[in-house]
Formats: sequence, structure tokens, C-alpha cells
Amino acid sequence: MPDRSAPAQAFRAGLLYAVGAYVLWGVFPLYFLLMQPAGAFEIVAWRILFSLVFCAVLLTATRGWRPFLAIARQPRLLLLMGLAGLLIYVNWQTYILGTLSGQVVETSLGYFINPIVTVLLSVLVLHEKLRMLQWTAIGIALVAVLVLAVGHGSVPWLALVLAGSFGTYGLVKKHVGPRVDAVSGLSLETAWLAPLATVQLIIVAVLPGGIVFGTVSPLHTGLMLLSGVATAVPLLMFASATRRLPLAYVGFIQFVAPLLQFAIGVFVLHEPMPPERWAGFAVVWVAVLVLVVDMARAARR
Repeated sequence: MPDRSAPAQAFRAGLLYAVGAYVLWGVFPLYFLLMQPAGAFEIVAWRILFSLVFCAVLLTATRGWRPFLAIARQPRLLLLMGLAGLLIYVNWQTYILGTLSGQVVETSLGYFINPIVTVLLSVLVLHEKLRMLQWTAIGIALVAVLVLAVGHGSVPWLALVLAGSFGTYGLVKKHVGPRVDAVSGLSLETAWLAPLATVQLIIVAVLPGGIVFGTVSPLHTGLMLLSGVATAVPLLMFASATRRLPLAYVGFIQFVAPLLQFAIGVFVLHEPMPPERWAGFAVVWVAVLVLVVDMARAARR
């Protein structure tokens, strides 16, 4: 008789992987704040280099060098992974700059509107037809950005750059599809970025303050060294989740990360939340709710 419990076990495992990935991404602000007094540019540079080292270890442990080299020999795939690397660099650098400058709440806004930006990009780039509720979510999100811009006195560029860079990164990864596995993909992206990270460290070294890695404390050094692991683990958990869960479930769970980031920014770091900012976020959450309802209806169909 077929084992009817196998799909249920895979589903439960997928849920655990998805929740684990998004919880880790959600608490990233606290992790990166512990890396101070290192600056954002030094942190990102070490994150790239240590991620590349960790990926090399993973490729060796999983005997993944052959598929990795097969991908690297395809110029089109190689260039696409270079583009993905550039986009994720912009995302990482913007996110850590925002976190270290006391703008964790705004970084959470970027990941709240990221699914809406992804839907918009699918129209502009892939020429997909949207459902009415998707258009409604986009319209409400635009109103939210206007409310935040007027109330805060400036456009929330940090959130828009985060949402735009990660949304475009997702489009590139979708185009690549199953031809590139998670470990090979991150390996190629960080390999493309390694020269940039090296130059970034050289520049940091000659600036006032210099490089602080290895000079603060053993704990600080350990946290910096583990940044590669911290980058790769949630990504691998996410990849495992998407293989086991319907995409709609992953879509619902993705809001765990910005919710945690928002809570950390407001209740742990005590970032200012004047009424107009609450109003802007309330409108964003309405847009998110509309999108979630549309996703649920689409999943039922």
C-alpha cells in the first residue's frame, strides 16, 4: 500500500523550513547590530567573502562541484547569475545601511511591499495580466507610499530600493528556474561579488577607523565569521520549503519576516512612530491583506 503519510510529512517539513527561513530573516536586524562598530560596507564585504567560503565547503561536502562547473560553463547562465549578484548586493548594502542607521522600521516596509512590487514587475517586464484584486493592491500600495512621503516629509527611498532590488532579483531567479540550484546560485553570485568586496575592504582599510574585524572581541569576530553561514542557511531552508510546499503557502509565510522586523524596530529599538507613519503602515497592511486574499482565492482555484 502507498504511504499516505509521506505527503503530510513533506508538507510539515516544508512549513517548518519556510517558517524557519523567514524567522531568521526577520531577526537579522539584531544580528547585524551586534556587528557594530563595524560599518555597513565592511559588514557586507565580509558577508560576501564568508558566504563564498561557506558555499565552497557546501559544494565539497555535497559533491556539488560538477553541477556548479556545468552552470559556470554556460555564458548566459553565468551572466544572469552576475546580474542576480549585483541585485542582491544592492539589497544587502541598502538593508544593512538602513539597519545600522536606525531605520529598521523602513526596511520592514520594503519587505511588506516587496510582493506587490513583484506583481507590478510581472506586468512591466513579463507582460502578465493581473487580476482585479492585484491591481487594487498595487493602487493601495501607491497610496501608502504617498501617505508616508507626505507625512514623513520624504519619499521612503530605502524601502523602495529594497523592494525593487529584491523583486528584480526574484525575476532573474525565476527566469533561471531549476537550472541553477540554491547552493550553486549563491556560490556564483558571491563569486561575481568577491572582487567588489575585496575593493570595498581596501577602501574601508584606508578610511578613518579602518577595518575592525578581529580587533573588538572573540564574540564579535565569531559573529562576523558566521555571517556566511547566516546568509546561506535561511536561503537553503527557503529552497527546501519551496520544493515541499505550494507556492501560495510560501507567499503567506513571507510576511513573517517584515512583521518581525517591524516589531524589532518599534518595540525593541524604539524607533519613532508618529501618527502619520502608523497611518502609512496601516494602508500598506490593507494592500497586503488584499494581496493575501487574492492569493488565497487563486490557490483555491
